[in-house]
Amino acid sequence: MKRLAKWRHLVLFSILTLILSACGKPNLSTLQPAGEVAQDQYDLMVLSTAIMLGVIAVVAVIFIIVMVKFRRKDEKIPKQVEGSHALEIIWTVIPILLVLVLAVPTVMATFKFADVSAMDKKNADGKTDALVVNVRANLYWWEFEYPNEEILTSQTLVVPTGEKVYFNLIASDVKHSFWIPAIGGKMDTNTENVNKFWLEFDEKKSDEVNNLFYGKCAELCGPSHALMDFKVKAISRDDFDQWVSDMQSVKEPKKATSDLASQGQEIFNQSCIGCHAVTPANTTPEAARQAPNLTTFGEREKIAGVLDHSEQDLKNWLSDPEKYKPGNKMSGTYGELTPEQLDALTEYLMGLKVQGK
Repeated sequence: MKRLAKWRHLVLFSILTLILSACGKPNLSTLQPAGEVAQDQYDLMVLSTAIMLGVIAVVAVIFIIVMVKFRRKDEKIPKQVEGSHALEIIWTVIPILLVLVLAVPTVMATFKFADVSAMDKKNADGKTDALVVNVRANLYWWEFEYPNEEILTSQTLVVPTGEKVYFNLIASDVKHSFWIPAIGGKMDTNTENVNKFWLEFDEKKSDEVNNLFYGKCAELCGPSHALMDFKVKAISRDDFDQWVSDMQSVKEPKKATSDLASQGQEIFNQSCIGCHAVTPANTTPEAARQAPNLTTFGEREKIAGVLDHSEQDLKNWLSDPEKYKPGNKMSGTYGELTPEQLDALTEYLMGLKVQGK
């Protein structure tokens, strides 16, 4: 029986090793930093871990030496050190020094990360020279508004590499948390106040992951919390400027280019447009934005943040969104679609592209 128990432990250990080995994707892992903030946080984590291991090693060595050298050999009592000033000074000063070694870089990094003064400085046009993105978290999707560029998108955050990007964070319904693990630590999005911070995306690291990072909600917000994902496209400044220009050029909803897509657009206008916008210059008040902006839906990496971007997955999502994201606000807002309607709506939505990719 004991041998069987050992085999069970070995199998369990092997399964855990196999599962945990998938936690190191470079576009998702905090242990593979891809930006200035993430790198500084990683360095602090390494420093604190090194201090901890150093303390454990020293204590372990002292313990072993004492255990071997002063083990009981006879009835003689070892020398008593109670009241030794020298020892009291040593075990008081050393922890203080260790705390200072950890505290100084931590405080410096905290003030550095909290410096968002650039996003409050207005130029002659009343805008900021820094790139600012207003992030609004919802059950269970993300909205990204670029106030200086006067464009808005959802589910996919597009940013330039090699420069600071400043964020205003807020939530529409419940508390969420904005987190791009490979780029920097998380920050809460609250309903009652705006949190601000900045991130920087490394150009070389972005190239290594095909310019795509994964973002997460890091606050338990409901039954589909784990499915509240978004994607981050980190591209060069030139490509970003081109994306902004392409987005700004969209003034009207894109017209369907085939008969099937025209049928889908008609269904969309009857059932979906009350919640979903299909132009990036969305002037709808924040509180009235009920669902993701779909201007670039045909160019996204995922459907609903988690499903593959394929026609079949889109039909599955439209047929039963509750199955894939329990508790989402889309379920039950429109009637059951026939297979023909699904085909038409899918044709229209997949054609919603700004850059034609």
